[in-house]
Amino acid sequence: MKVADLFNIRGHVVFVTGAASGLGLAYSEAFAENGAKVVLTDMDAMNLEKQTARLKAADCEVEAVVVDVADEKALRATIDQAAERHGRLDTVFANAGISSGPGFSVSPSGTIENIDPAVYQRVLDINLTSVLHTVQFAAKHMKRQRSGAIVVTGSIAGIHAESYVGYPYAVTKAAVNHLVRQAALELAPFNVRINAIAPGPFLTNIRDGVMRKDPEVAKHVAASVPMQRIASTDEIKGLALLLGSPAGSFITGTVIPIDGGATV
Repeated sequence: MKVADLFNIRGHVVFVTGAASGLGLAYSEAFAENGAKVVLTDMDAMNLEKQTARLKAADCEVEAVVVDVADEKALRATIDQAAERHGRLDTVFANAGISSGPGFSVSPSGTIENIDPAVYQRVLDINLTSVLHTVQFAAKHMKRQRSGAIVVTGSIAGIHAESYVGYPYAVTKAAVNHLVRQAALELAPFNVRINAIAPGPFLTNIRDGVMRKDPEVAKHVAASVPMQRIASTDEIKGLALLLGSPAGSFITGTVIPIDGGATV
């Protein structure tokens, strides 16, 4: 088989959570621009509409659905309806996630004794429970069709400790990494793959886009990366295509860092 055929996703049905910006938008662009049918979902209705319109104007086959992934019933319905409309689900990105604020090396609010229970619960709901539900609802359809790829957005903060990220964020990202391993064991006999991408520092809107707005924060974060810089979201597209296309047909249960060497 030619390499071009391995990465051929034309006509594939792709579902992305947290797709209005950042990494979710990059995943959506990567697949839509290469011929996939992409369902972009997010709770940011305004930006979701804007980005979907931009992709449609570029002759991409995309649609937008506003949903809060923390709403289990709404998320289930959105995934089920996408599968019913298109007849299948080929690739699902469980990407939606939020920050829990600065870590203990950045602010006193990030120390373990100052964890805000409300913040902890919200981060748990979005970064772990909604990811579990996305995997659960997608797997139902993929097991039935005996094919599919699920890609979870983890973090290098779930692989090793990082003093500048909040406890709830780090803990939930570690949990989703193991969720991927556990689910891979069950889903492999159904020819359904699940993997996690573990990004290092990327220029996204997380923590209100602090790395875009504050050069000192960006400088500090870049200094922690052996490549001495922060990545653009375009740089995650190749890995996303590998894991979500036939090119990754024998890869499952992995957590792959993409971090400029930060975990080294």
